[in-house]
Amino acid sequence: MKKFGIIGLGNIAKTHIQAIQSLEDCEFVAGYDLVPKKAEAFCSEYEGATGYDNIDEFLSDERIDIVTITTPSGAHLEPAVSALKAKKHIIIEKPLEITSKRCDLIIKEAKRNGVIAAGIFQSRFHEAPKLVKKAVDENRFGTLSICDAQVKWYRSQQYYDSASWRGTWALDGGGALMNQSIHAIDLLLWFCGEVEEVTAYTALRSHTDIEVEDTATAILKFSNGCLGVIEGTTSAYPGFLKKIDICGSRGSASIEEESLLKYEFADQTDEDRKIFERMTDNTKTGGGASDPGAIGYHGHAMVFEDVVTAIEENREPLLSASEAKRSVEVIEAIYISAREHRPVRLPL
Repeated sequence: MKKFGIIGLGNIAKTHIQAIQSLEDCEFVAGYDLVPKKAEAFCSEYEGATGYDNIDEFLSDERIDIVTITTPSGAHLEPAVSALKAKKHIIIEKPLEITSKRCDLIIKEAKRNGVIAAGIFQSRFHEAPKLVKKAVDENRFGTLSICDAQVKWYRSQQYYDSASWRGTWALDGGGALMNQSIHAIDLLLWFCGEVEEVTAYTALRSHTDIEVEDTATAILKFSNGCLGVIEGTTSAYPGFLKKIDICGSRGSASIEEESLLKYEFADQTDEDRKIFERMTDNTKTGGGASDPGAIGYHGHAMVFEDVVTAIEENREPLLSASEAKRSVEVIEAIYISAREHRPVRLPL
């Protein structure tokens, strides 16, 4: 039995609890929030769960094996390090942190204490991306030529006004890229490998009183020679499902959230055709395109299950902190490029 505690009891915390409760031999036992009485009220809804507003008392709860962290993005580092020092395994909501250097501090602390630090990019566990990744690994696309990620979502002004940390560099770490598009960017990197150079533009087009971008475009040069494009916005009413295209000399695939719009190869098989027919209408949620709450918990459950298995097998999880850092570093490079009006080479 693996027992979970949660740091930060905002909206996404309930998704975490649903995921935990859906797994065998997993239990939510404690929650922490710095707002007095909030954790107590929150945890009262779950039998056997204890609410804390003192982080040291929370981390001293010997029942807790794994801590999930759902604080604002730029406030992941401190609770993560505290939990790691307390020898708790941790799973951190995206992004891992808001700069690659802050991600590195988490990674080093996990190694120092001999515990697991993992990120949450649940899209990697959906069937359509897994099928495309398998085809990439089997070289079925041939030479990758151009690959892109499109996240044309919509967020109202009320969304940004609903919490003082939203749209700030210090706690949101960025806008349409760091907060919303990062899942698609993670998939693009998973499929295409390391990025060598980026050139980018960002803009604030339809929102006010925020510090960060609501629109961005970037051109990527991958180490394998493939070229790529990232488009991200929260100014595309009414919001479209995220889309990733992978194109090569012997095949192409197009993913729209959990569905396949294209899955075709020069050496097409009957199995490929069956996969495409089965996966053309596989999306069951709104994907967060216009409503950040319109996501399911099944992706989180698969992430959590992999971490539990990794602990039992004494291996790295599929979404280790090092893997979760990759998208943060690329987005950081995009922001530098846009700000300084120049190409930026990676690693930073």
